[in-house]
Amino acid sequence: MHDWDAYAMIVWSLLAIANPLGVIPFFIDLTRAQSVQARHQTARMTAATVAVVLITGVVLGHPLLAVFGISVTSLRIGGGILLLLMAIAMLQAQPSRARCSIEEAEEAAEKDGVAVVPLAVPLVAGPGAISTVMIYAQQANGWFDAVFLVLTSLVVAAVVWGCLRLAEPMSRALGTTGMNIVTRLMGLILAAVAVEFIIGGIAIMLPGLAAVR
Repeated sequence: MHDWDAYAMIVWSLLAIANPLGVIPFFIDLTRAQSVQARHQTARMTAATVAVVLITGVVLGHPLLAVFGISVTSLRIGGGILLLLMAIAMLQAQPSRARCSIEEAEEAAEKDGVAVVPLAVPLVAGPGAISTVMIYAQQANGWFDAVFLVLTSLVVAAVVWGCLRLAEPMSRALGTTGMNIVTRLMGLILAAVAVEFIIGGIAIMLPGLAAVR
């Protein structure tokens, strides 16, 4: 029997990490000089890039870890710490430097093509999202779990496309306060996921400590 609660947590965690609403201010600022058609094209390209990056993480995650000699336990702990840092920034309604530094954002503002960098990578499909799909791919049991991860990646990309396509009306409707509230809620979910990753990794690496707990 499939664990639907675990599947739901995967969907929510990836959406929290991607935080499409949090990307809206960057999208509006970086595409300010573009026409409506160009903004729509940027939204489509961003979503497509997000899908490709996440699915690549699902498919090639295990071979990449094997090449670099990284265990999934180490990835869980390291990825959990990275997610926790992102969650803390989201709880404070601040942009995380783990996604994109100030210097990178300023450099991107001077470029015409911003769909791939920095909107898709690293603002949406950044290190946190990539490490998360790699961890979930390592935990997959059978083809159903793998297909579910691919479909979840497509769902996240579709949500990103929808948010960017409706960026300006959503920004006006929610306002700064509304977007900060949603960001904080996503940060809370992300913090819980991060703690689960860290505790799970420590329990595998230090089974004696887990037994005491």
